[in-house]
Amino acid sequence: MTEELSSHKLACIIARVLDDKLAKNIAILNISHVSSLADYFVIVTGDSTPHVKALMEEVKDRIKKIFNRMPLRMENDARNRWNLLDYGDVVVHILHKDERETYAIEKFWNNAFSIPEDEWKEVSKDYSTYGNVN
Repeated sequence: MTEELSSHKLACIIARVLDDKLAKNIAILNISHVSSLADYFVIVTGDSTPHVKALMEEVKDRIKKIFNRMPLRMENDARNRWNLLDYGDVVVHILHKDERETYAIEKFWNNAFSIPEDEWKEVSKDYSTYGNVN
């Protein structure tokens, strides 16, 4: 791919990959103005422990296939109900619904800007597994 991959576009494409795999409550937070940890957080909910794991594997596989890019770090809890993929500029949080409520990442980062769903879907439309369906 010859175009430059911005952190915004990567976050949007990751959200699309997760949406294609039926992740719930997809949120993208632009934290670049409030933290040096990353530019964006992508936060999603999985319905079950196997779903959380499948979401993590799908992101790793698709981003490697599309951009030849692997996460710099990966973390998860012992029960695999929370997974983190750190791409440097974009950090992906995949949580079981109970852990999502417990950790309340969006509340902690309430000074971050939220990227609207219609925006990330438009930015990532060419990367949908199912065509340009919104």
